[in-house]
Amino acid sequence: MSSSRKPDSRPAPAPRRQFASDNWSGICPEAWKALADANCGHAPAYGEDAWTARASSLLREVFEHDAEIFFVFNGTAANSLALASLCRSYHSVICHERSHAETDECGAPEFYSSGTKILLVPGNDGKVDLEAVRHTVKKRTDIHYPKPRVLSVSQATELGTVYTRGEVTAAGAVARELGLRLHMDGARFANALASTGVSPAEMSWKAGVDVLCLGGTKNGMPVGEAIIFFDKELAREFDYRCKQAGQLASKMRFIAAPWIGLLEGDAWLRHAGEANARAAELEDGLRKVPGVRILYPRQANSVFSELPSKVGKGLRARGWRFYEFIAGGGARFMCSWDTTSDDVATLVRDAQDLAAEACTPKRF
Repeated sequence: MSSSRKPDSRPAPAPRRQFASDNWSGICPEAWKALADANCGHAPAYGEDAWTARASSLLREVFEHDAEIFFVFNGTAANSLALASLCRSYHSVICHERSHAETDECGAPEFYSSGTKILLVPGNDGKVDLEAVRHTVKKRTDIHYPKPRVLSVSQATELGTVYTRGEVTAAGAVARELGLRLHMDGARFANALASTGVSPAEMSWKAGVDVLCLGGTKNGMPVGEAIIFFDKELAREFDYRCKQAGQLASKMRFIAAPWIGLLEGDAWLRHAGEANARAAELEDGLRKVPGVRILYPRQANSVFSELPSKVGKGLRARGWRFYEFIAGGGARFMCSWDTTSDDVATLVRDAQDLAAEACTPKRF
């Protein structure tokens, strides 16, 4: 017997915005519109289109530099291919022990460089200790040791901290002193700029950065990162690396066009500033939860905290998602371009309720 009930035509409720990663967020309106504008019929392939040219031109304007620019699908490719272009197989890359190149690239920098070794240095709050860099370079100069070639820094760092302009300049000076190139993993470069108010040029090539891998995916784009070579000589034949690595998109305009949406009108900095602001609200709220300890200075769009066991498990039971295996432990809460103050308040309220329950004596 068939049912007389009509199917429910109401749209399903939107899934809850989460704090696991800014990769979880959707596409921002500006990037979405630019993508739709590019979907206008036929256009030349492999980056010979007007949108790729426009996106490259905008990046040169923003960074005040006639740089060589390439667009790739993701951050792993951006960092790995950029580092490979700076090294030969017998070279080494020096980076922080908790950097993305070490902990989250699945050996891709070594793979694409045919064996370049990653050398790790410590440093407070995710920033490289420059004296440790000097020691790593100078402790051995014999032919049996992989020759240091690149110093790589992350901006913002894997612990959510931000290098100041002075700190980047100091890293650039040490790199030049030691004969190294300076590479910057800028997956959250926009968040660092929004945090410091420093211009893109001052935080990059003017401070000594040779190559910047600029993140777009975490700032509202659907896919795509930009590799910016401030020294064009370093980009020699880089297009061949991209092709060989499967990073030369045939319909490149759909990777490049969202950059136009983000850069025109400074949407990239506005969205990064909003994400940072929500993280500041979250940090303030979590500090008021009994038993919660903030682990690192909050300077961008992430908050690292140590949660009481019952609070952490309780938040997960209530449907919240966050990572606890990143950057050496603790719970990482990441705010996105579309995170709202209500999202933050709801999470904090749940944490407060769970902390109160944990402190309430059980009656028998």
